[in-house]
Amino acid sequence: MKNKFYIELIYLILLGVLTSLSLPPFNYVVINFLTFSLFYVFLIKKIEFYKNKRIFFLYGWLFGFGYFVSNLYWISISLTFDQNFKFLIPFTIILIPGFLALFYGLVAYLFIVLKPNKNLSSFFLFSLIFGIVEFLRGSILTGFPWNLIAYSFSNQIEILNITSIIGTYSFNLFCISLFTSPSIFILKENKKDISISVAFLITTMSFYILGSQNLEKFNNQQVKKLDYKIRILSSNIGIDRFYNNIDPITAIEELIEISSPKKNEKIIFIWPEGIIPGIYQDQLKEYKWLFENKFNENHLLAIGINSKEDKNKKIKFFNSLSIFDHDLNLINSYKKINLVPFGEFLPFEKLLKSIGLKTITNNYQSYSKGKKRNIIDLKYNNLSVKILPLICYEIIYSGKIFTNSNFDYIVNISEDGWFGKSIGPEQHLIHSIFRAIESGKYVLRSVNNGTTAIINPLGVIEQKVDTNNSGYIDLIASRKIETTLFSKFGNKIFGFIILLYIFLIFSFNKLKNE
Repeated sequence: MKNKFYIELIYLILLGVLTSLSLPPFNYVVINFLTFSLFYVFLIKKIEFYKNKRIFFLYGWLFGFGYFVSNLYWISISLTFDQNFKFLIPFTIILIPGFLALFYGLVAYLFIVLKPNKNLSSFFLFSLIFGIVEFLRGSILTGFPWNLIAYSFSNQIEILNITSIIGTYSFNLFCISLFTSPSIFILKENKKDISISVAFLITTMSFYILGSQNLEKFNNQQVKKLDYKIRILSSNIGIDRFYNNIDPITAIEELIEISSPKKNEKIIFIWPEGIIPGIYQDQLKEYKWLFENKFNENHLLAIGINSKEDKNKKIKFFNSLSIFDHDLNLINSYKKINLVPFGEFLPFEKLLKSIGLKTITNNYQSYSKGKKRNIIDLKYNNLSVKILPLICYEIIYSGKIFTNSNFDYIVNISEDGWFGKSIGPEQHLIHSIFRAIESGKYVLRSVNNGTTAIINPLGVIEQKVDTNNSGYIDLIASRKIETTLFSKFGNKIFGFIILLYIFLIFSFNKLKNE
């Protein structure tokens, strides 16, 4: 019996690991039909053997641990750049997946506590609990909605277009049901049950058809040429600039060279997050002499650069996206509001600093949060454009990046070099595709050591510079679509889908009792 138990533990971890292969950059989406169905059937079959429901928490945790340990290993790479952090690497590889797996343990535990059986109401109950817990994972504490199972469909843009209506969390709930639906063939009590599996497949096909029509409609729309260019930079400047006291002049010269400014062209340049080492927002003007022969009144510069404020004799530091004119006068600035735990701020900072810990990206102290994310309305030298600024992983929050959709573009700047040549930067890019579709806006993504891209409102990457390459891409024309339903209502739509699932649970349970 003990050997069988250990085999079951290994089996569940392997199911989780295999599920990871459905995510970018592999995208073997068909695997999920096997792994989710086997996981669900395993839980159902074990109900009659165990009266102690706590064992099911372990089952769910093992599945989740296998899933996260195989798709989030890249987080530990960020600790390799500083000798002071290397001792934490083994803990990071285990503890972060172990923590996130608690949510999957909760899924299995709640499912069993609510007394499921083999009928269809249990199928919908499992999906609903899983979907809600995934929403909680992306919301509580700072939230970490990374690698929702919905991202398995990242290569199927037509299917993804449904997120413009229902959003990512609702689509994630649908995906859980879809991938679990083959289990109905194994657990069916009559042939009519199979119709549910067929219904999910038909619904998926209808999503594809609707998305294809939207793509065709979008591509047939008139292209509006802009009276300015937005030039999005991709750079390949090493992370060691933060640790080796690299002269900022070298980085600035390289960035100007990549930018290739032309005097007679109106251009808004977008440079990546935290790209210039060792200087702050108020110090950039000291390097005006580097820009004088290249930039003129036709040019604006949007750049990720740290800023600081002195309040009550205490200095606060911010990760900022700042916009300067050609003379490097500050026009506007956004201070990041969603900070990365341990990367940009230390939870319980006084306690953890006392034992020698510090933030990964900031050697002096934790960054402070900005107060609010406002739309930046740029009006300069006959230019007029509204942008929504997002720094780094702020792009991952579905339904939480804006309340006012009156802007032209989402501008996302990032530094993906912290994660080396791993799958992390590829996963980061996919989040931008989902946000473009949900919002119905172009996403302009400028990245150092990652993929720089222009993503249109249908989620299609129109131009890109691949990871670890330097260069630029220009947005010179665009198409517009009507405000998406999800932009108007956000995650309230997820609440409606929850009510629909509750209705289905009670309906099938009633049919069973009759």
